[in-house]
Amino acid sequence: MRKHIEIAIGIIRSQDCKIFITQRGENSHLAGFWEFPGGKVEPNESVYDTLVRELAEEVDIHVHDGHFLKTVKHSYDDRDITIHAYLVEHWDGVPFAKEGQHSRWVELDDLNSDEFPDANRSLIEMLKNLDKKL
Repeated sequence: MRKHIEIAIGIIRSQDCKIFITQRGENSHLAGFWEFPGGKVEPNESVYDTLVRELAEEVDIHVHDGHFLKTVKHSYDDRDITIHAYLVEHWDGVPFAKEGQHSRWVELDDLNSDEFPDANRSLIEMLKNLDKKL
């Protein structure tokens, strides 16, 4: 039986429209790729509660609100994942990688989908198209 993982991620966008990303650790699935911070939904936890908890644990921010963007389903060789993506533009704190991984702020146009896991590619494309409409 294949493993299924449900994930909540935050696309953290600053007032100057830069996006905060972190790099997956050496011992993680898809190590070395860049990602939007977030994590696994725990049993009996809502997706939004996961978003708030994971962003506090991973990047030390306290989310005021997150705007739901999209759900993405993707299958890898060893697992199926469902990603629930939220746009986070209002928070307390200064994002940084609490777990020691690399992190950076990038311009939306500089997000390179080749640097992200395959499951994130449609999110990056959606963000770039969304930005053109604003």
